[in-house]
Amino acid sequence: MSHKILLLAGDGIGPEIVGAATGVLDALRTRFGLDAEVENALMGGCAVDATGDPLPEATLALARASDAILLGAVGGPKWDAIERDRRPERGLLRLRSGLDLFCNLRPAMLYPALAAASTLRPEVVEGLDLMIIRELTGDIYFGKPRGIETNAQGERFGYNTMIYTEREIRRIAHSAFRAALLRGRKVCSVDKANVLEATEFWREIVTDVAREYPDVTLTHMYVDNAAMQLVRAPKQFDVMVTGNIFGDILSDLASMLTGSIGMLPSASLNADNKGMFEPIHGSAPDIAGRDVANPLATILSLAMMLRYSLGEAAQAERVEQAVSRVLADGYRTADIHAPGTQLVGTREMGSKVVAALGG
Repeated sequence: MSHKILLLAGDGIGPEIVGAATGVLDALRTRFGLDAEVENALMGGCAVDATGDPLPEATLALARASDAILLGAVGGPKWDAIERDRRPERGLLRLRSGLDLFCNLRPAMLYPALAAASTLRPEVVEGLDLMIIRELTGDIYFGKPRGIETNAQGERFGYNTMIYTEREIRRIAHSAFRAALLRGRKVCSVDKANVLEATEFWREIVTDVAREYPDVTLTHMYVDNAAMQLVRAPKQFDVMVTGNIFGDILSDLASMLTGSIGMLPSASLNADNKGMFEPIHGSAPDIAGRDVANPLATILSLAMMLRYSLGEAAQAERVEQAVSRVLADGYRTADIHAPGTQLVGTREMGSKVVAALGG
């Protein structure tokens, strides 16, 4: 069966890292028989420049017709001053909402060859393999009312609403427990139930869902403690499940345990496992066009696409093993470069992964 894949290169370093991943995808198609149709479309600041809309209707239609989407990155200072609804990041939020991509998987796994790249001691991070599951379409990022206004005294103020429905919490909790059954059978639910009623409700519902998974151990942790524990003893965690804003922050923190934010892929899935796959880092406009960005998070996002949305587990493993070989051979982009390793650029790193695929 042919798979329909949509590529959204986006802004900044997006075209460079997606270009490297496209080289890997092309090799899978020509060497290993992956049956896939690939299309490209505009989203983010490039779409604003071309159409005035960060998510043109044509792009949304292609996204809905695709089996999976690979995204580079969107945004940059160039568009910070335009109206809020036309900013690149709003297009990303609209796409997540429009496809109901509620389940965000952010693995943090330390490759043995990168143990020295982490800012933590090797014994703290060696063997790290955790999964952060972030609810992606609710919480304070989408809650209403929201806005910036002026009160009766003439003072301006901004406000957002943290809100979760029982249905939203239950479905992300089920995703976390099902993931744990395939891993270490431990779930840590992260909230701020001692202060925020919305997350007190979160804890109540997650605890209720846990009764359906007697083989999985559930613990709860306040988000501030979770941040500290990720730095102190990250290997205590197997699956962490949390809301949108806490997950956004904790997954970026976890990225540095692995040596670089340039190493972490992510998947955003709906109830049918249709998804959008992207590196967790941003568009890095300061290094765009310089051939220095790390494309491995994007290539590993491609592997997650193959596994979760396209049902191509063998192809996914082939990509992951190729990345591992390249790192073991000592090739590094600038963000993970260290004495004794060979510095390469974005394009060359992508080419090394293609070569490591074999075939």
